Amino acid sequence: MKQIIPVIGMACAGCAINIERKLNSLEGVTSVSVSLPSRTVLVDFDSERISLVDMKREINNIGYDLIVERNESIQEIEKQEYTSLKRKTILAWLTSALLMVITMGWISIGPVNSTNQISILIAAVTMIYCGGRFYVGAYKQLCNRTANMDTLVALSTGIAFLFSVFNTFLGNTIWTPRGIEWHTYFDTVVMIIAFVLTGRIIEEKARDRMASSIRQLMQLAPKTAHVINGETIVEVPIAAVKVGDLLEVRPGEKVPADGEVISAESFMTADAAYVDESMITGEPTPVEKKANSQVLAGTIPSQGTFRMRAIKIDQDTALASIVRMVQQAQSSKAPVQRIVDKAALVFVPTVAVIALITFLVWWLIGGTSSLPQAIVSAVAVLVIACPCAMGLATPTALMVGIGKAAQKQILIKDAAALERLHKINVLVTDKTGTLTIPNQNIDFTKVQNIPLDEREQLKPSAREAMNKLRSQGIDVYMMSGDNEESARYWASKTGIKHYYSKVLAQDKEDMVRQLQSEGKIVAMMGDGINDTQALALADVSIAMGKGTDVALDVAGITLMGDNLQTLPEAVKLSRLTVRMIWQNLFWAFIYNLICIPLAAGVLKIFDIHWQITPSVASALMAFSSVSVVLNSLRLRYL
Repeated sequence: MKQIIPVIGMACAGCAINIERKLNSLEGVTSVSVSLPSRTVLVDFDSERISLVDMKREINNIGYDLIVERNESIQEIEKQEYTSLKRKTILAWLTSALLMVITMGWISIGPVNSTNQISILIAAVTMIYCGGRFYVGAYKQLCNRTANMDTLVALSTGIAFLFSVFNTFLGNTIWTPRGIEWHTYFDTVVMIIAFVLTGRIIEEKARDRMASSIRQLMQLAPKTAHVINGETIVEVPIAAVKVGDLLEVRPGEKVPADGEVISAESFMTADAAYVDESMITGEPTPVEKKANSQVLAGTIPSQGTFRMRAIKIDQDTALASIVRMVQQAQSSKAPVQRIVDKAALVFVPTVAVIALITFLVWWLIGGTSSLPQAIVSAVAVLVIACPCAMGLATPTALMVGIGKAAQKQILIKDAAALERLHKINVLVTDKTGTLTIPNQNIDFTKVQNIPLDEREQLKPSAREAMNKLRSQGIDVYMMSGDNEESARYWASKTGIKHYYSKVLAQDKEDMVRQLQSEGKIVAMMGDGINDTQALALADVSIAMGKGTDVALDVAGITLMGDNLQTLPEAVKLSRLTVRMIWQNLFWAFIYNLICIPLAAGVLKIFDIHWQITPSVASALMAFSSVSVVLNSLRLRYL
């Protein structure tokens, strides 16, 4: 089985890696791909050897949760989580402001120690209620010998809190006699928690926007259906529709299932209705539907009423398959993400080591008098480091790119296909059914003396699409089973310079292999069974949405409908997405490269008395993750 499972409690790249590693270690699990932006895991497993409940139990042990029960509403759980997060964030900011007012002396509540003791209570309550998940998560990670963002937050706030408590009760005894000025950092502790929670709220809102493409597809699904029961017609919830039911569909209603038309009528004709299928195929012109015509769930009759028999319902419909394909693609990983995951795996332990080194250097250089500075610098390093920015860099861009592609009737099967598409410099394409539409009313083998341009029809967008591909630096090779004269004719009609006639399935595969041997990155586009060999071999495989199921299964990218303009659009989108990924990775890397030394106080070596404080570090850390997500969202408008 292959299934997408929502994950609760995942907040950073370290979380994603820990979940992936845990699931991969379980017997019966074949492959796992965790998507941080969508908070889901795509898992391929043997249901006879391991169950979803088993996986849930194992993931609970490391501090997360899988939503596997059918009666659990994912939307409701996410809503409750977001409400709780918002409530804790507001409280964290209120207590942060209160502690700042107390610390600055704007409110007089007695001696310094009394003030600090009250601050201990306020900070402790905030840490337990607002930041409790960080400490529980860090503990569970420690028990499993792993680490994530919770570990960094728990370490930084825990050290700062304990040091402040130590100073409150022993500062006058230990530091004052030595002439060392001491401080407490309760307001900083709470502010770190407030900034981290704020960053997560902004990420959640941005994630909601990234998921809009999936919601738009889901909204195409109808909520009710009109079932014909003898002489009566009853409106029922869509869940009540069964295979074989007779249904009536009226103008403006959504077709409730995939099925076959039994009868139809409209004011234009007595035996046909017209259905808008643009939401599935991208074709703007309503399609005529008569008896025996096929209709798809989610499409809408623009004119006329028809009766149909339900053949595929619920999760078996074409619309449901499209939604699943987009979800699985958004949960899959591009090759570059594998490299980032390896880096993120050692990121948190590396940061902890850097913080320890920072502490030791300050302490060794300045002695006991530099101990407060050493602790504050180490805390700042722990806070400023952000594996989230690196972890979000690739999947957020892919999630937006794949979602935008779906809105343009381009279905991406996996992230690797979208990433590879930007590299192609050659397209090998089938002709019949791909570049042209066969004329079903003419018998090719018997009818003679028919002008070539009447045998089949060139798709309206074919020539312009081929021109755009050439402008993108892509050479096009047309492979046709027709004779030389016919192949030459259609090549000239589409503006294709390289064409081959009388080719078989093996010839197409050989052409792809030959071009690859010349160092070309080859995409293959086709719609038939005779294209599947070449599709499977190509670097990027592209199928037409009206092609055979075999071709669609093999293809990494599917173009819905007959509009070939979506192909250069897909190439453009791939290039924009990959560019966005590298932008995100660059800024995430530069952020950590610059900010960690500044937090460690490296400028003071050059007699520049400035460094990033823990509270500023928390703000910058939150901003780094948010900036990556917001940058990826720009793809929606490019």
